[in-house]
Amino acid sequence: MGFLVLESLAKRFNIDIHRKKFDSLMGKGVVSDCSVVLVKPQTFMNLSGVAVEKFVRFFAVHTEEVIVVHDDLDLPFNDIRIKMGGGDGGHKGLRSMIDRLGGPDFVRVRLGIDKPDRKEMVEQYVLGRFSEDEMKMLPHLIARACDAVGEILSSGTQTAMNKFNVRGTQNSSKEV
Repeated sequence: MGFLVLESLAKRFNIDIHRKKFDSLMGKGVVSDCSVVLVKPQTFMNLSGVAVEKFVRFFAVHTEEVIVVHDDLDLPFNDIRIKMGGGDGGHKGLRSMIDRLGGPDFVRVRLGIDKPDRKEMVEQYVLGRFSEDEMKMLPHLIARACDAVGEILSSGTQTAMNKFNVRGTQNSSKEV
């Protein structure tokens, strides 16, 4: 999910994210009048913190300035939640980032993918394909996630949380 959102952001803001650096594909550009570096770690997902740490160190950014877009089994499909910090919720990629960045204090844009009926099916579920109905909703979800990232950059995390963390609605916000 994170890569789908990054690719959409890159297309929306004309950012080339094909440069190889620090075990990642990356691109620099401007989103919502903010200079950004879009990073797609090319490590195994469970080791994504290795690549993210290299960028944080190289660009000398604070952990609080990092925005991670990721899937979340604990949210219904098509829900978006923004949060600052917190645990890994069993997400091994987040665990890697928390370990490598020295703490959980980065912004997360959580994209709901729902969860399978049985816990032992999680890995297969996460790596599986979307259903036909989910595929129809996916473009709108990705667009809203891009809007959420833009809102975080333009107005701050708290304002973005107030706008996007609305339960029971499929928030449609303006394009940023």
